[in-house]
Amino acid sequence: MSAERVSDQIDGLAAAGLDWTTFGTAAIETLRRALPFSAACLATLDPATELVTATVKWGDVDDDHDLQWSYYEYEVDDVYDFRAVTRRPGAVTALGTETGGDLARSRRWAEMFSPLWDYSDELRAGLAADGATWGGIALFHQGGRTFTLAEQEFVSSVAGGFARGLRAGLVAGAVDLATAGDGDGPAVLVVGADDEVVSANAGAEARISELGGGTLGEAPLPQIVCAIVGAARRRALDPTAPPPRARLRSRSGRWVVAHASPLVGRGDRGTDVVVTLEDARPPEVIPLIVASYGLTDRERDVVGLVLAGVDTADVAKRLHLSAYTVQDHLKKIFAKVGVRSRRELIARIYTDHYVPRLVGGGGLAPSGWFAG
Repeated sequence: MSAERVSDQIDGLAAAGLDWTTFGTAAIETLRRALPFSAACLATLDPATELVTATVKWGDVDDDHDLQWSYYEYEVDDVYDFRAVTRRPGAVTALGTETGGDLARSRRWAEMFSPLWDYSDELRAGLAADGATWGGIALFHQGGRTFTLAEQEFVSSVAGGFARGLRAGLVAGAVDLATAGDGDGPAVLVVGADDEVVSANAGAEARISELGGGTLGEAPLPQIVCAIVGAARRRALDPTAPPPRARLRSRSGRWVVAHASPLVGRGDRGTDVVVTLEDARPPEVIPLIVASYGLTDRERDVVGLVLAGVDTADVAKRLHLSAYTVQDHLKKIFAKVGVRSRRELIARIYTDHYVPRLVGGGGLAPSGWFAG
């Protein structure tokens, strides 16, 4: 099939209202009609960090080596990774091109690709639309074949269609999750003046258990819930006080945001409080991650830019600091987090905040973050 026709078909699939996994499988099959390859992996990336959140695989690449793959992707300093590729001209490259044909320069190839699958080349492309990166694709050759520059340019030319399909597919998938009655949504409970739970929705007890509490109505509420309930009652007396809001990590490793709001009482009745517990969203996850290590405000600013892929010189420029000061902040950050480099910092974040969700499943929300 001609390259132009394949591009048109991928654009058509992107507008077809498919969930992202169905779109991804169909788009990979369509791509292969114009560009032969032995295996493929299409990954969704969290637009907030460009870290992998889910995958669709084709060919002999399997799910059994995902942890090994993440080790070489995030912990080993190799010739490139997905985050680096998204910043290249055209957001595309190939292993043979990067290494000048000396594939052994890549630990990922020498220790995983070659011994496990006998891959002779890898092509990677970032998938971006409207300034946000929604995914990445990796294609593989076997039998000594390599990807030409023309093939790399072709994949780059269809990357926008892949990105739009992933983005639209996340919306379609979220609708499917809601229709299926996913019980892992926000928890809502009303706490009475006597600190007893007056009412709660179906998901509240599971959320409370994840935060260390027991059976509703029989065991005390977790300390954090009690704290924001008290803050909400104080706000009832002082409307100028900020709305109570806390961020905490559950037993499963997921970050949760807790909100509380006072309800209007009648007569001498004390203040009832409505409490909402829900998963933290991407804009909140990054600050939570760095805050959990006791970083200062300035150190959090530096880490936020590092996670966005900003180099030291640009970090200094954006924060109006000298490069020396930025390096000093990085040394302190590494010491607090227990890592030795930017790469180890990113690997720690991926291991702590992405891997548990990848294993737990639950789908992806339209934001690109995990739905549950």
